[in-house]
Amino acid sequence: MKIEELKDKKILILGFGREGQDTFNFLKNRCKDIVIADKNDGKDYLKKIQGRDIIIKSPGVSQNLIKPLINKNQVVTSQTDIFLNNCNGIVIGITGTKGKSTTASLISEILSHKKIKNSLIGNIGKPALEYIKKDKNHIYVYEMSSFQLQNTTKSPHIAVILNLYRDHLDQHKDIREYHNSKANITKFQTSKDILIFNNEDKNITRIVKKSKAKTIPFNPNRQSLKIPDNINVYHDLVLKLSRLFDIKKEEVESVASKFKTLPYRMEYVGKYKGITFYDNSAATIPEATILSIDKAGRSLKTLIVGGLDKGFDLKKLSKKISLSNINNLILFPNTGEKIAKLVKNKKTYHAKDMKEAVAIAFRETPKDSICLLAPGASSLNMFKDYKERGDLFKKYAKQPH
Repeated sequence: MKIEELKDKKILILGFGREGQDTFNFLKNRCKDIVIADKNDGKDYLKKIQGRDIIIKSPGVSQNLIKPLINKNQVVTSQTDIFLNNCNGIVIGITGTKGKSTTASLISEILSHKKIKNSLIGNIGKPALEYIKKDKNHIYVYEMSSFQLQNTTKSPHIAVILNLYRDHLDQHKDIREYHNSKANITKFQTSKDILIFNNEDKNITRIVKKSKAKTIPFNPNRQSLKIPDNINVYHDLVLKLSRLFDIKKEEVESVASKFKTLPYRMEYVGKYKGITFYDNSAATIPEATILSIDKAGRSLKTLIVGGLDKGFDLKKLSKKISLSNINNLILFPNTGEKIAKLVKNKKTYHAKDMKEAVAIAFRETPKDSICLLAPGASSLNMFKDYKERGDLFKKYAKQPH
């Protein structure tokens, strides 16, 4: 949606977190009639939808929650849609179920190393609208969630789809709606645009068939870069995206060698009592845990896994664990109980909280090996969120023993 279309409309900003506040600050001097609705205002906050022409929905508000309240004359849009329709620079949009944040951060650092002006925005960076500039050469590396893409009417110039796993069905109506939201990253691209995609993911290749963009497939299994093992990115993707900007493999490796992994994403915690601890609390689905087991390698001897049961299939994860070098499984409810029944030839320990889990890890993990927190499940049955889960892991790992 163009900014000119908003000027004389009755606007509702729905959700007033970080993104909603950014939207308000951007529009307050451009639009005459803006109302704010947030769940912290009380249970009747959605009544403010009535009588509004434009609803700018924040990512945390479910589309299905407001759908029955929207009439045919009202338009639901988002900050992402406003940014894409009004930005003059080049947008690299990065989406996928897992790996978006690390990929976007590394790409931004690689561009900066080449002195290519860029801004890291979206989920991982700053809210987008404060970064709209007139410089056509400026690059925006935009991490895009399914919720941000849901109401877009324009796609980025360079779209990247990393992977598509089963997730976020607590907000999306079903898996089809989730995939359709992700597909918006390329749906509105033209033959002048570029789509870089995981050619091993069948859900993605179905989306690609409908794209009008120039397509560049990458092989997720081709790990050809000499970079630290705990950097969870697809090597082939990073190389192919870097080549678009004439950045060489050696330059990518140089930047990656100094790249500090993001908090809660294969984050190096430290070495204590001879045990190396890694925090991957952001691994909230089984596939993310499988990837982190591969990243940790043969030195991984203790895995802390389990959490809220959202009905994910745990067979592949359990098989991966069974065939790995892992000796000790420290399990959280509820999925921990299911994993314990599926794995073979591993010592299993059930922990009631993070303090107990880390204590078991110190007791059972051999020296000069790795203990990894990679739950493969949501944290909400035991912790405030995945960040609290990771923070407690780090806290108890660092405490004197």
